[in-house]
Amino acid sequence: MSENIHPTMMTYIVETPQQIEYNVSHSKELTYELVELFLKRDYKTIWIIACGSSYNASSCAKAFMMKYLNCDVRMVTPNSFIDYEHHMSVNDFAIVISQSGCSTNSIEALKKLKDLGFPAIGLTGNIDSDFKEIADKVIDYGVGKETVGYVTKGVVTLALFLMLFALEVSFKKGLLVEDDYDMVYRELNDIPSRHHYIQDETNNFYETNKKALTSMSVSYACGFIQGHSIAMEAALKIGETIQIPSFAYEAEEFIHGPNLQLTPNYTLFFIDDFLSGSSRLEQIIQASQTVSDRVFAITNSELIDNKRALRIPFVMDEPLLLPLYTLPFFQIIAYRTTNDLKKWDKHPLFDHFKEYAESKTETISKVMPD
Repeated sequence: MSENIHPTMMTYIVETPQQIEYNVSHSKELTYELVELFLKRDYKTIWIIACGSSYNASSCAKAFMMKYLNCDVRMVTPNSFIDYEHHMSVNDFAIVISQSGCSTNSIEALKKLKDLGFPAIGLTGNIDSDFKEIADKVIDYGVGKETVGYVTKGVVTLALFLMLFALEVSFKKGLLVEDDYDMVYRELNDIPSRHHYIQDETNNFYETNKKALTSMSVSYACGFIQGHSIAMEAALKIGETIQIPSFAYEAEEFIHGPNLQLTPNYTLFFIDDFLSGSSRLEQIIQASQTVSDRVFAITNSELIDNKRALRIPFVMDEPLLLPLYTLPFFQIIAYRTTNDLKKWDKHPLFDHFKEYAESKTETISKVMPD
């Protein structure tokens, strides 16, 4: 049957550039509600309360947001926020994010915000979800439709939304001059074609390295700044689909202990930030290649050969946009490897897991399969 009848991860990866194009062209309308809420006060800190891919997508936008908003962005998981990490001030602006709007911990975080006397703002891909029963304001971040639980389009569109929000606020507050605003938007308009390019290059990369990618036993993903954020989502996608131990580290953290267990059997992915971390990442790549031949990278460095590298041929006026077009590299690898290995089914005992610990409300079955 066609993917139109039974959509897959790849369906939504392929759809992502079209959604990016639409969202960028409708940036002001898409972000208007959140922008207006944020402009009500001179906020100094943004709290993003999220977990899983929503946390990773927000992390992918964090450095960009901090640069253009000139404020702190604090990431916290819902349970940490509920239990202890919630000492907010009147100059703090909080949003709770869940693509499905049915995550039980995110719903509880909205309740906690209300209990603390702060507006409960929910950012979601489904405004008709359980969020609307709790939140003071529910805002759609523009994912469109995605019914596969291993989210891909939702990750990129959430990161994009937060970046667009930051740009619109920055311009309205006079933090960003019109020429710089236009420069970023010119590059944003090029993101759909870049995403298509990375899709094609990743499929070629997969075919070239198919033996190594279909025989992974342990996977590390590492980088600096936005490269680290991409690594976080890479590790999650590889772990939940291919079902192998999969870890993400800030690259310097990686060489302070996790590297000690390296063997030639380990697979390592490095993501260049094309900023201040590039030269240090090159050193860490070189060091890793002395142990394992299974070292891959998103980089233009010649210290890793073309076979094992995904090259970025675009002029990057704003390298912090990198996640918007490089995330499909890991999404496609996760999908194609899992598909070729026929590993979509979980261990039979996993059927009992949700009898004891469920992460979504019953509404999720109407929104997105678990």
